[in-house]
Amino acid sequence: MQKFIRGQMGWIEVVTGSMFSGKSEELIRRLKRAEIAKQRIQVFKPCLDDRYSDTHIVSHSDMKYQSEIVKKASEIMERVLPRTEVVGIDEAQFFDPGIVDVCNRLADMGKRVIVAGLDRDYRGVPFDPMPQIMAIAEDITKTAAICMQCGNPAYYTQRLIASQERIVVGAADAYEARCRRCFEPPKPEETSPTRPKDPKA
Repeated sequence: MQKFIRGQMGWIEVVTGSMFSGKSEELIRRLKRAEIAKQRIQVFKPCLDDRYSDTHIVSHSDMKYQSEIVKKASEIMERVLPRTEVVGIDEAQFFDPGIVDVCNRLADMGKRVIVAGLDRDYRGVPFDPMPQIMAIAEDITKTAAICMQCGNPAYYTQRLIASQERIVVGAADAYEARCRRCFEPPKPEETSPTRPKDPKA
């Protein structure tokens, strides 16, 4: 079992917002700054996020950073090395609820934990487990996109394809950013409250 690193203070940072708001880009920016400071870094992403790369987290603007793929949150604890100082986690909304405890434990061990993820799903509903992670975080940054309909700041993710699944992995072909006025939530009969199983599990 890993132990607390004496003299090193841990904390949790969250970068959240809609799709296309620069969350992964901001995560990568912070990781590169930690790299410049010669800190030891490990980065993880869920296996569901296979849109651009299997070996990197990739922003919509094509910024990249080397990462490890995991199927469930507990694998992060198994893989984090004792000497690691900074842990990056992308697309946290795709993880199981155990990611909340993982973030807490890593911070308690003296590590800086930087988490990026959607705060709301395509219905405009809080996207678990992001609210729980934000509740225990020391720092929260909410990013805004540009509404594809009117150009105002956008904090909602509009799904463009027909599906009742809560998780449908996609990019500009399936989603666009919308402001509150332009966002069109699905009708109740068009939504499903269940979280689909990971097809790769």
